[in-house]
Amino acid sequence: MSSTLSLILRDNRIRIPTVTLVALAFTYASTVPYQSIIGINELGLSNGTYSALVFFSAIVNVTTSLTLGIWSDRLKERRPLVLGLSVAGMLGFGSIAIIHSPAIFIVSTLLLVPMSNSTYSLLFASLRARTNQIERGEAAAVTATVRALFSGSWALAPGLIGLYLVNSPSMTPAYGIAAFASLVCFCLYFFFAPGNGTAGSAPDPVGFLASLKRIFMPYVLSRVIVMSLLFGLQRLNGMLSPLIITNAAGGTVVDVGFMAGLTALLEMPFMMMWGFAQRRFRTVHVLAFGALIYCAYLMLLGFASARWHIYALLLLNACGAAAILSVPITYLQDLIADRPGLGTSLLSLNTFIGTGISAAIFAFGTSVTDYSGTAFVGAAAGLASIGALLYLESSRRQVRQPA
Repeated sequence: MSSTLSLILRDNRIRIPTVTLVALAFTYASTVPYQSIIGINELGLSNGTYSALVFFSAIVNVTTSLTLGIWSDRLKERRPLVLGLSVAGMLGFGSIAIIHSPAIFIVSTLLLVPMSNSTYSLLFASLRARTNQIERGEAAAVTATVRALFSGSWALAPGLIGLYLVNSPSMTPAYGIAAFASLVCFCLYFFFAPGNGTAGSAPDPVGFLASLKRIFMPYVLSRVIVMSLLFGLQRLNGMLSPLIITNAAGGTVVDVGFMAGLTALLEMPFMMMWGFAQRRFRTVHVLAFGALIYCAYLMLLGFASARWHIYALLLLNACGAAAILSVPITYLQDLIADRPGLGTSLLSLNTFIGTGISAAIFAFGTSVTDYSGTAFVGAAAGLASIGALLYLESSRRQVRQPA
């Protein structure tokens, strides 16, 4: 662990994207918990309008991430793109904080905020461009550690912002904090990252459409879908656990908040643990084991009937979630290892598909059973996903073996 942290601190091409990701986490954590409150309660958007806004902003996010990911592989450095997206964040978050208008909220949430969110994949692409040049196990540990630091910032921000706004009549100042965080991201790359985040020794000569076609190759697309299924388990838990806590387990919204915060904090050491495990074991096997733990958590969540049951599952939840959130970064990047931008943009595609899958599982499960039963459905879907992942891996190794 100390050697990984030392590498992050002494290497400018790793240190600057890492610190920027920590700042970027504040843009997410400052706004995501309050977005629906501002849009629906404060600005008067209907439930249907808000749902459509969230859906189309997700499309803009994945489109922007894929486009800029491919484009970044054709540039000598990603610095101008990060600066441009940081400006989009300043404008998008700042306009919502200053101008209390439904139209401004819609335009910013639909266009500028998703563009800002694409900074996440670009920063990890910058890290991958650098870690491609070091030993594989060390590279995986660096990625996991950086993702853990991002989660730590995510866990810290909502509580601090909640305390700051506890007596505020409006939650829009949270967007002002996000705009300031975007400004910090801009300053970090403008002043401290000259030449940082290079795409490689030379620009990528492959055309845009040729690069895009690589995503739809059966080898890549099948694995992205399996990763999305696993990611969907974590999103499904985000929908189910508050409902199970406040219904079957007899808890309150206070328990929901405690569980969310404690889980996020505990994910940090577990993410580092999974990163170090990748030094000794294959990434796919580490991911399968972590996902199996999460399936066990979902299964036990379905049996929860008291508050202490939920808290007893805390470590299992954090351990499995840490694997699902951190290990796929390396796995997806490895699918297109020679194109850091394109490979990392698969993270946004993974999130988009995974969110849709989790919504589908939730809709199906709740149509045939209750919330606890839906947790069993999610666990079964997770086991099927693990089986598919191991099957794909065994098929790939068989193909590589000589006849």
